[in-house]
Amino acid sequence: ITSPFSCLSGYFQDLLNKSEKALYDAFPSMYGELYTQNMKVFKDLYSELRRYYRSSNINLEEALNEFWTRLLERLFKLMNPQYHITDEYLDCMVKHAEQHKPFGEVPRDLKVKATRAFIAARSYAQGFLVGSDVVKKVSQVSLSHECTRAIMKLMYCPHCRGMSSVRPCNNYCLNVVKGCLANQADLNTEWKYLMDSLIVVADRIDGPYNVDTVIGTIHMRIAEAISNLQENKDSITAKVFQGCGNPKISTKGSSNEDKKRRGKVTLEPKSSAQALEMLVLDAKGNLTALKTYWITLPGSLCSKRVMASSVSDDKCWNGMTKGSYLPEVMGDGLANQINNPEVEVDITKPDMTIRQQIMQLKIMTNRLGNANIGNDVDFQDTSDDMSGSGSGDSCPDDVCGKRLSKSPSTRQPETHAIPKQSGHGVNGASSRSLPSASLLLLSVAAIAPQHLWR
Repeated sequence: ITSPFSCLSGYFQDLLNKSEKALYDAFPSMYGELYTQNMKVFKDLYSELRRYYRSSNINLEEALNEFWTRLLERLFKLMNPQYHITDEYLDCMVKHAEQHKPFGEVPRDLKVKATRAFIAARSYAQGFLVGSDVVKKVSQVSLSHECTRAIMKLMYCPHCRGMSSVRPCNNYCLNVVKGCLANQADLNTEWKYLMDSLIVVADRIDGPYNVDTVIGTIHMRIAEAISNLQENKDSITAKVFQGCGNPKISTKGSSNEDKKRRGKVTLEPKSSAQALEMLVLDAKGNLTALKTYWITLPGSLCSKRVMASSVSDDKCWNGMTKGSYLPEVMGDGLANQINNPEVEVDITKPDMTIRQQIMQLKIMTNRLGNANIGNDVDFQDTSDDMSGSGSGDSCPDDVCGKRLSKSPSTRQPETHAIPKQSGHGVNGASSRSLPSASLLLLSVAAIAPQHLWR
């Protein structure tokens, strides 16, 4: 399954790769020794840009400033081979560089545009990774014993009663799943904010911070900067000499620098704006569809995994027999499960793993907000693995018996234990009942990636 994230992520990296290759292909013939003797400077720049995109701890502005400084120092020495230029002299020259602008306006312009484009691209990629990580961890949260019993009753009891062809009533299935996934539904608000933020950043990627015209043309801007330096070599050298003094004449004599190629830059951009536009439109469409993912998940599970009967069907499994299902469908989220007729839920004890994921969504949304206005964001890898397992089958008598009385005034609240990372099943449930609980979790795990990355 190809995801909007992987497509756009691959597109960003492809732009950078093509720009670097174009530089390596064209610069030797365009600049001769100016390039061949400074190849490492260019390679280091692209290496730093890749590291930044992959969320390494790099200050992008400082990396760009360092590139222009190193390039200026090396080119100035190559263009003035008759002089003995010391490191101290180069330090003085660099201090005056901002005033003399040897590369013209290219460094400042590229720094502004590249920083915004890379921040947007990197933040977009990180937002998708956070969303994927949230789904992964939430899908591994263990079910309560009461939820395990409710799922068993929903799916297996018709078989025990000799009604294997009777499907569960849709509203009955919804109440069971909404009760079991009550905590997950509470992700909805922050999840929607994350999707909205990703859509805004996607607009920036194809708009004001257009990665096509920035990342894909870095080599052209470098060529433009070098040409500015070449064309204004004499005046810039004179200004440096005036500010830093005349360096000593070198005893090594002149080099072959004058053999460098001159002339206008002939690099041409290969426009792929339409491809980027289509990728962004596809990503935004998927993001919009995902906004209500967590509150529509029960409906998806009931229709795609449980194959529940239609709402108006009066010949479906209602938990006791074949007939209509009369109780109303509960609302979404933990607070709305206090009167759930199928699953006992302690609404005073939210699942801590899911609360932690809600916080991760908030943090990522805040970071995307900063990226949206061009502010850099530090990302840290906070992923860790959780797992759950279980095995067994059959239908316990206490589950398939008559419907339990569920008066709100007499019901004892069900306590949801915090899931353990070792994931050895659900406390209190027999090993024979675990596949039913696992089925719902596996359904979440199976359906979630299909919706997220389709």
